[in-house]
Amino acid sequence: MSLDTWLIFVALSILPAFSPGPGLLLTMSNSLRFGSRITLWSALGNTIGIAILGMAVTFGLGAIMLASGLAFTILKIVGGLYLIWLGIKTWRDRSNLVESNDDDQIPNSSKLFLTGVGIALTNPKAMAVLVAIIPPFLTGPSQLLVEGSILSCTYAATCLVSHIAVALLSGRFRLFITSPRRVKILRRSIGATFMGFGIAMAAATR
Repeated sequence: MSLDTWLIFVALSILPAFSPGPGLLLTMSNSLRFGSRITLWSALGNTIGIAILGMAVTFGLGAIMLASGLAFTILKIVGGLYLIWLGIKTWRDRSNLVESNDDDQIPNSSKLFLTGVGIALTNPKAMAVLVAIIPPFLTGPSQLLVEGSILSCTYAATCLVSHIAVALLSGRFRLFITSPRRVKILRRSIGATFMGFGIAMAAATR
């Protein structure tokens, strides 16, 4: 793969990587609740999940999903239910958005990491983007592993940059949230958005 080709792929990756979606919403929510630093674990998990999904698309998952109605239905229902569950959990959360020094109030890094991976792997939007942008850059079976790895890791890295930016901005925004009423409205807005994403995914058609 030439440098020019790779740079074209990077340019195509920027808009979908920075566009709103479940992954970025999770990063924003965690950053507001727990702080920017610990939130980087969920961003890293999402990055790893995106890279895995990219390799799966490289080796034919996208074709299977497009060809099999059952496989598509399973993915969209699982992904949708997972996002709805996260939305309900966020909606019902009664904690504030002020960073706590109490370790019992902050989830461990492993839990945040695995949640990020789960969001990525059950996100039909992410797979749709990868199906659209990766196959055109693959030149043939002999280079499939190398090119797939480069493209998947490149898009995952672009997503990581977007998540870091959102985490840092959300962490700063949290300093301005002091009213319990505003906290409640913001938390429920995030929860409702998660549920909206989930419903939209579960109802999606090919």
